[in-house]
Amino acid sequence: MLPVVAIVGRPNVGKSTLFNRLTRSRAALISAYPGMTRDRQYGEVNLDKRHFIIIDTGGITDETDEVGKLITKQVLQAIEEADKILFLVDGKSGITPEDKMIADILRRTGKSITLVVNKTEGLDPSMSVTDAYELGMASPIAIAAVHGTGISNLIAALFPQPAEEISEKEEIPSIKLAIVGRPNVGKSTLTNRMLGEERVIVHDSPGTTRDSIFIPLERFEKHYTLIDTAGVRKRKKVSEVTEKFSVVKTLQAIENANVVLYIIDAHLGVSEQDLKLLGFVLECGKALVIAVNKWDGISQETRDHAKATIDRHLDFVRFARVHYISALHGSGVGNLFDSINEAYDSAIKPLTTSVLTRLLEQAQTTHSPPLVHGRRVKLRFAHPGGHNPPRIVIHGNQVNALPESYRQFLAHFYQKKLKLFGTPVLIEFKAGENPFGKKIRGKNE
Repeated sequence: MLPVVAIVGRPNVGKSTLFNRLTRSRAALISAYPGMTRDRQYGEVNLDKRHFIIIDTGGITDETDEVGKLITKQVLQAIEEADKILFLVDGKSGITPEDKMIADILRRTGKSITLVVNKTEGLDPSMSVTDAYELGMASPIAIAAVHGTGISNLIAALFPQPAEEISEKEEIPSIKLAIVGRPNVGKSTLTNRMLGEERVIVHDSPGTTRDSIFIPLERFEKHYTLIDTAGVRKRKKVSEVTEKFSVVKTLQAIENANVVLYIIDAHLGVSEQDLKLLGFVLECGKALVIAVNKWDGISQETRDHAKATIDRHLDFVRFARVHYISALHGSGVGNLFDSINEAYDSAIKPLTTSVLTRLLEQAQTTHSPPLVHGRRVKLRFAHPGGHNPPRIVIHGNQVNALPESYRQFLAHFYQKKLKLFGTPVLIEFKAGENPFGKKIRGKNE
């Protein structure tokens, strides 16, 4: 079993920068503004023949507001999970009362603690750690996470002996599931419900989640990576620099996901912002499942009205399954996984030229292409052009003149016949002769 290391410290000492450096990724959100990281972020480190799990945590402060308490609770849970602690302090600003408070907390855990002085670029290595000795811990290690300086020394201090050579293990396929929606619709509550534990901070104030949190999950021998994203509000309401970063991370999470689970508040219905976000999901060609949350506690009349409104507004993503759930109480949540698996399987379903061409002929029999300049558009054959989402390339004459409505008809026809639920189907037209025509004519001659 891989050892677990938690990075702990006050806000803005470079914990997320170090996390990204160790994992060789950009998974954690970084800003000069303190308080960007609020939830636990997990990553895998494989450096200098040392292999371990790293946890990025929010900054511990002495603030007593409710969100501050929740962040501290998340940090304490990370410390509880960890085998070793990386205690990070700032070499430029020196030791603060908050650092001393954190040192006292860590000493009481009885865990192995490695004191690390970050932001030592441009400072004398021996002098940069002098102030850190007043914390009464073992010899501090000087690093500059942003430049990668001192990382090898840090790894060696954590694990003096290299691990045995790790054989290349087969990567376990994992469905990347982005949980997306406006602020305060219950994304983090749903994430915690799916996981069966409080892994992300839940609070009534919108915007509690700032970063996109990646969390592994195994359910019935299937592997998922849940991505709990920040809520995206209307642009005119996005004023804080940190929130603008969060919007970018949410859009990136959608682009990187295999399936998007979009959450709508049953009490608020479908807003313009929902339509814009769903349009972006569609533009990215992502498999989609829609969950209408907070379905408990509303009257049957309100439910009927909500369903009618949702059906009317979401006609453009009618390929997606719609579930009515309560993340808080768990009703309907288990059924989401069936639709998530179905959407993912549909998005990667292998298609063949013979099947696609046969269905193209059936589609033209059902609904003939329109006349263009007095001539009927002839669609000759179809072949797969890729998957995730399924892309079907159709060859024919005068295809550029086909109206968008006929493209949509073909997409819906293929979706129905191939049972591609939960994923858009992209239709691409190619003008020109059938490349097999000359071979066929040659044989006949």
